[in-house]
Amino acid sequence: MSGKKGMSRYGQEMKEIVVQGYRRGISIRELSRQYGISRYAIQSWCGLRKEVELRHAAPLPKGRPTEKSKTQEQTIKRLQME
Repeated sequence: MSGKKGMSRYGQEMKEIVVQGYRRGISIRELSRQYGISRYAIQSWCGLRKEVELRHAAPLPKGRPTEKSKTQEQTIKRLQME
């Protein structure tokens, strides 16, 4: 069996250390190995993942979709296409 399951939460200090390392020229792969953090997480912290930016710009609605939320989703998709 694999060890720990689920998403880990990292403190702001750890995120800043990793981002500074990336800005100094250390590869994402090396940072991932060194700190034991997924490459996906590091890419998100460094702003290299487009879908993360979109999620922050327009968070996903909670609960069952309503007619109003469907219209909002269509508007968001239209804006993304432009």
